[in-house]
Amino acid sequence: LHMGKTMKEDLTVVVKYMKQLYPPEFNVFSTYAELYHNYFASQAKKNAESHLEDKDIYLLLSWVHNIYPKDMRKDHVLAEELEKVKLGSLLPSSLSKELERKYLDSEEATIKNSLSKCLDKEIQRWKEDKEPEKLNGHFQSELLAIFVIQSIYSGQKRAQDISTAVGEELSHRLSKELPAFLKSYKEAFEDFKEKSKKHRYYKPILIANINNCWNFRDYTEKNMAEKDDNKASILSTLGDIENSGFDVLLQQLFVQLKPIYKKFTENKWDSSNEIMNEIINTTSKYISDFQTLKDPFYHAIVEKIHARLVKEYIVRLLKRKVSLKTPAQQQNLAQYISKNAADLEAFCTSNGSQATWLNSALPKLAEIIRLQDLGAIKIEVATLATTYPDIRKRHLEAFLYIKANLSRGELKSILGYLADSTASMPPMAPLFSNINVS
Repeated sequence: LHMGKTMKEDLTVVVKYMKQLYPPEFNVFSTYAELYHNYFASQAKKNAESHLEDKDIYLLLSWVHNIYPKDMRKDHVLAEELEKVKLGSLLPSSLSKELERKYLDSEEATIKNSLSKCLDKEIQRWKEDKEPEKLNGHFQSELLAIFVIQSIYSGQKRAQDISTAVGEELSHRLSKELPAFLKSYKEAFEDFKEKSKKHRYYKPILIANINNCWNFRDYTEKNMAEKDDNKASILSTLGDIENSGFDVLLQQLFVQLKPIYKKFTENKWDSSNEIMNEIINTTSKYISDFQTLKDPFYHAIVEKIHARLVKEYIVRLLKRKVSLKTPAQQQNLAQYISKNAADLEAFCTSNGSQATWLNSALPKLAEIIRLQDLGAIKIEVATLATTYPDIRKRHLEAFLYIKANLSRGELKSILGYLADSTASMPPMAPLFSNINVS
């Protein structure tokens, strides 16, 4: 700093006051500039060849790439004169490259170590007998994402401040750090999930970890290119953590709902309104707990519930437990299904489900039961297959067991209308493909 200040001040005096006292052929400014530069470069080289601490390497590289060429040599008083002198760099290229390598190795190791310690602290927090903090009503440990993202970003920014090339190299080296950190985070989360089920704050901690994923997801979506393989890896790992947490949070609810759904076929659907009310009341108690999830995750878990409620209803319809011979009986069942479908849709929508693609499944099945004209049934089946392209003949055959007044020929004709080639491409949101027909 002293040398830099002295050189800048002295050369400014040469430009302003001394240069005009000498004949032009003396090139007095060049003489001064070269002597100052050579001395400065010799001192920089001497420092570079000695044992330097990491912060000193950073400072020296900043002088070589940034402060010396930009702040000093681009100074508005000196720039024009210095342009004529062509002084070169403060350090030989080979020595500069060696310093850069040391700096990059050190910075990479420091950031890796920092992320590892951060994860260890987070795991330690899970083990404490404390409820996670809440922000705006949502459980979270927001400092984790902030610290990790900031560590990586700050490292890249520091390197960028040395030079664009050094910044790019460190960014390249660190590009694998966030995916690697999140894989370690996922492993730690899975370990906690399996081994800490009796922890007093087990569910709040799971919810906090799902919520943690939002900041990582938001940062990745906004700052990484679509074609970057690391982006896909990060989003995939975050999806695994989120879905793994959802599965545990929903496990108890789905176990509780199973015997309630069985009542539909056990009672020949006669008490279906009461049974649907029981399903809605049971689910409602769980949904209120999920409001500590951040909004995107709350909507995601409600949509998973919505899909499961519709799927389990369809499963009962495909159980071949009810066979109705008269149109009046079929009309009656169709009305039950339509009413249940409307109640289910109203409940899920009022609780924030945006999975509107599920809403037509049960009404369409009710309509197939209600219709008696073969042509009309075929049209409805075709519409159903268009809306839910993962439906298969085995599903339809099990469902049509309900319509006992169909002849074999009519049944074959309807089934033939549903080509097995339907949905050669898997649908974005599968419904029937998740249903096994026994």
